[in-house]
Amino acid sequence: MRRLLPGAAPVDDDAALAEAYRLPPGRSVRVDFVVSLDGAISVEGRSAGLGSPGDRRVFRVLRALADAVLVGHGTAAAEGYRPVAADSAVGRLRAELGRPGTAPVVVVSRRASLAPGDRLAVPSTVLVTCAAADAGRRAALAGTGVDVLVCGDDEVDLPLALDRLADRGLEQLVCEGGPSLLSAALDAGVVDELDLTVSPALVGGPARLLDRALRDVVRPRLVQVLEEDGVLFTRYALDR
Repeated sequence: MRRLLPGAAPVDDDAALAEAYRLPPGRSVRVDFVVSLDGAISVEGRSAGLGSPGDRRVFRVLRALADAVLVGHGTAAAEGYRPVAADSAVGRLRAELGRPGTAPVVVVSRRASLAPGDRLAVPSTVLVTCAAADAGRRAALAGTGVDVLVCGDDEVDLPLALDRLADRGLEQLVCEGGPSLLSAALDAGVVDELDLTVSPALVGGPARLLDRALRDVVRPRLVQVLEEDGVLFTRYALDR
């Protein structure tokens, strides 16, 4: 892998890649997506169809640098999310970088759609939902050890949720989708960085980075570009 911007330089191991993506201390929400040239985010419903070895390295590094993984329930279910374990590739990289080996997965679901027995219905998981979600389901999940945060009345209040997460020491978050959560986060003005892996592929179909028009046009600033085997790894900063 090599850096094209700012300034050409090799990025030849995970330590160098971590430095390329490291953020200063403090609160932040960075969004990580892989997209095709025509804006598709999946092939047959899975993002893996667009991935590459370099994309998997960036994915691991962003998780290793984050305090928690933020994801919508639909994406977590479709992609088969599991807790971030200390003996996983991400957990080992976190330890190499001087971080705790595990990290919480924060699932956002207006309906509290997790269920006891799901892979993520474990004490390390945080569920962000709203008061309109079924109270019995919320109580059942809390009974499994899931940390249930009720943020908002009829919809999830993302700024409030981020405040509550920061109170728990979860300040730097990597958001892995899906499109509805990204659209809501952009409209709420809580995204600090967009990390897009651009795969040299044309896919077509309805699954796109954003699932609806935003209230206002967002114009991120390009701050970094890496490249490997024709795949571009971009970082865009968003000014709140």
